Amino acid sequence: MSTTTQVPTRMTPNAPTPTAERQPVWKHGVAAAVVASVTTTVLAAVASAAGISFADSTGASIPIAGFTQLTLLFSLAGVGIAAVMARKARRPRRTFVRTTVTLTALSIVPDLTFGFDAGSAATLITLHIVATAIVVPTLAGRLAPTR
Repeated sequence: MSTTTQVPTRMTPNAPTPTAERQPVWKHGVAAAVVASVTTTVLAAVASAAGISFADSTGASIPIAGFTQLTLLFSLAGVGIAAVMARKARRPRRTFVRTTVTLTALSIVPDLTFGFDAGSAATLITLHIVATAIVVPTLAGRLAPTR
């Protein structure tokens, strides 16, 4: 009877592991960006119809199409951030989520400081959170926990 001894293989710290495989984020990210844009636009139109003005203290108002454009623009920026994190970050998912939570918190600062009334500011903040709730989990789910 012969016995074989298996020699343990040595993993180098930089060697990728099966859990570190990256999944493409751009297709799902673009789809999430479109969904977020449509959702925030519809919700902004409903809020506007309900009497929310989206006008700041100077009287300048955010047009409904602005919600579509800006949500799409910043969501696509999030897709780019996710793609960079997938390639460069040691912990892509965690780094991406922390980054986007911070950016979302920063995105509500203008809503609080540009002279919107309480209803407008609350609605704008809610719309930021809705867009984030659509895009971030979609992208984070496509990122590996570790590289």
